[in-house]
Amino acid sequence: MALKLTGTVALITGASSGIGAATARRLAEDGAAVVLVARRKDRLEDLAAEIENAGGTALAVEADITDRLQAEAAVQQAVERFGRLDTLVNNAGLMLLGPVVGADTEEWDRMIAVNVQGLLHTTHAALPHLLQAAEQGPRQVADIVNISSIAGRVAWSGYGVYNLTKFGVNGFTESLRQEVTRRHVRVGVLEPGGVATELGSHNKAEVRDAMIDPFYESTEVLAPQDIADGVAYMVTRPRHASVGELWIMPTDQA
Repeated sequence: MALKLTGTVALITGASSGIGAATARRLAEDGAAVVLVARRKDRLEDLAAEIENAGGTALAVEADITDRLQAEAAVQQAVERFGRLDTLVNNAGLMLLGPVVGADTEEWDRMIAVNVQGLLHTTHAALPHLLQAAEQGPRQVADIVNISSIAGRVAWSGYGVYNLTKFGVNGFTESLRQEVTRRHVRVGVLEPGGVATELGSHNKAEVRDAMIDPFYESTEVLAPQDIADGVAYMVTRPRHASVGELWIMPTDQA
């Protein structure tokens, strides 16, 4: 019996760890050929081998999506290898927290580059192929899932520019959804709460001590697989059903 995504191709950014890696595994289990995009080539190759050994199909593509040309080349490699692109999961993200007053503005630039510009680069490059896939078999529908955050719904002190990027992702997602939904490219945003990933590890020690570690020590956070399950749910709906927003939270996160 064919799996839900048999004959389709999914590209996942930030696929070298955490939510991206879990999503790649899950979509491969559902039958998609998965294109793994990130900067850490060794991790991508290990994950691709793991997926292939489990009977799936995977392609590792080393790319820095903050560079428009590299993002475009990653999409092109996917299409050249598999002949199509049905699903884009914009997962790559960076969370650098702290006060606006006295902030290291280089951290702001890095977040905006990954969370906003990288997402825009991959989406722009992928859209022609997604629109084409939506006109063809096997499913006659294509999907974009943008991984945002609860920080795209609620603003907190110390999250200023991270909030800005995720509120922006939510707004862009809804605008694009309205633009292409009648052409059967479904566009949705998935907003996780706390997840056990490397996301917080890139912060300065004082930020981890004050804002991140206490939360993770007091909260039963989500696993990356929980978010991967949400992505799989969104992209395996029948052609006539579109999930525009999915909010997944730890049960005990206030």
